[in-house]
Amino acid sequence: MLAAAARKLGIDPGGVKNIKVIGEAIDARRKPNIQKVYSVAVEVTDNIKDAEIYTPARRLISELGLSPKRTDKRVYVAGSGPAGLFCALTLSRLGVKCVVLERGFDVDNRDIAVNELKVKGVLNPSCNIQFGEGGAGTYSDGKLNTGTHDSLISIVLGELADHGAPPEIERLSKPHIGADYLKKVVKNIRNDIIDSGSEFRFGTTLEDIEVKFGKLSALKLKGKIGYSEDCRILALAVGHSARDTFEMLKRHGAALEPKPFSMGVRIEHPQRVINLAQYGTDDTALPPADYKLSHKLEDGRGVYTFCMCPGGEVVYAASEEGMLSTNGMSEFARDKKNANSAVLVSVTPADFGGGDALAGIEYQRKYERLAYLAGGGGYKAPAQRLADFIKGKVSGFGKVLPSYMPGVTPSDLNACLPGYVSGGIKAGIAAFGRKLRGFDDGDSLLTGVETRSSSPVRILRDENHCSSIEGLYPCGEGSGYSGGIVSSAVDGIKTALKIYENL
Repeated sequence: MLAAAARKLGIDPGGVKNIKVIGEAIDARRKPNIQKVYSVAVEVTDNIKDAEIYTPARRLISELGLSPKRTDKRVYVAGSGPAGLFCALTLSRLGVKCVVLERGFDVDNRDIAVNELKVKGVLNPSCNIQFGEGGAGTYSDGKLNTGTHDSLISIVLGELADHGAPPEIERLSKPHIGADYLKKVVKNIRNDIIDSGSEFRFGTTLEDIEVKFGKLSALKLKGKIGYSEDCRILALAVGHSARDTFEMLKRHGAALEPKPFSMGVRIEHPQRVINLAQYGTDDTALPPADYKLSHKLEDGRGVYTFCMCPGGEVVYAASEEGMLSTNGMSEFARDKKNANSAVLVSVTPADFGGGDALAGIEYQRKYERLAYLAGGGGYKAPAQRLADFIKGKVSGFGKVLPSYMPGVTPSDLNACLPGYVSGGIKAGIAAFGRKLRGFDDGDSLLTGVETRSSSPVRILRDENHCSSIEGLYPCGEGSGYSGGIVSSAVDGIKTALKIYENL
């Protein structure tokens, strides 16, 4: 391999010292002749002056060229998802003590609350798949690819690997961690932050803030008891389901605006069907195949697949009683029988009367209530064969059995969605079937509804990441500035650096 690299570079074989794989992808364009494609970095001897040496961007602070400084000021961070964790990690390494507030529980106790719903249909509104250590991403496929091209991405991947993620995430073209590894990683990041002198308060909700002369002055918190603490700096990384927090900010006159989001359903296929469509073979030596599909509708809307989970399961994503939303999750092995993804249609403020910044939340709630009722209560989800969804009738299931727990109820999902969304899903799936064989099979199973693909609200901030309330720094997906684990972590780092500059 060293000799091959030397030939490619046009240098003497003795000039190559080492080779490191830095990228790995699958080329399935000539199925079933599947090939793995590797990108490598070549380290050459010192006498090769013009060679480019690959150096992975690692170690958050040293790679940013910053030096820690000591300060008596404390920074509060609301939310322990990717944005909140990486904000606190950055600040703590810079010598700033943080207090991380999380309404949900640590990952171990959070698992207990999540399983209470899966097994018994009992929802804890403060700790569930949306709320708790690690944020909503902890119960997902753990995808780490992003459409952005920020230089901080490699630093985030390096930190995740340093904290227990599989090391190959730094080279794969489509890296993922899986829910099982994510739980370990977020716990290790938490311990790192605590070792730097910061603290975590689980089971603690940011109930209200105090604002004096346009500046943040205190927080009202609720744990086992309610109490207040002086606070001048708050990084707000609460996630897209913190509806009560958005309502509280509106009461205080914070600058908010509605933003587009998407709605739809989860679709399940046998993973074998996706493997055959993508690879032309079901060779078990290949990783479970994935897909990413999109189509433009006649009305100009987009319909697309989202958060595709190979070998995964459909999970509940509710955080309010009497409402139901779904999501998808995979573990690292991706070894379950079904593949699933969301099929979503774009929703704009014009659809939900965007004059009120929080109108999108009420729009989501409307259809989540309908889904809850259609499921028959107990957080069972309405589900339907694709062929029956197209015809608008209710019947049993075919060859694809539902993975959703605590169970499903045969229902007509058309009644749980706006007409333009259900119509868009039908048109989109038909188009996807022309691109991916078997996607539009009538026995494909739909489970609904999915409403929380992104935040319906943006908390406006300036170039310093500060909101209209001085001292309040919104960041991450919930504030409307990212989408997914990596981009949220990047935004958390950037927000931490802005706070640091202004201490």
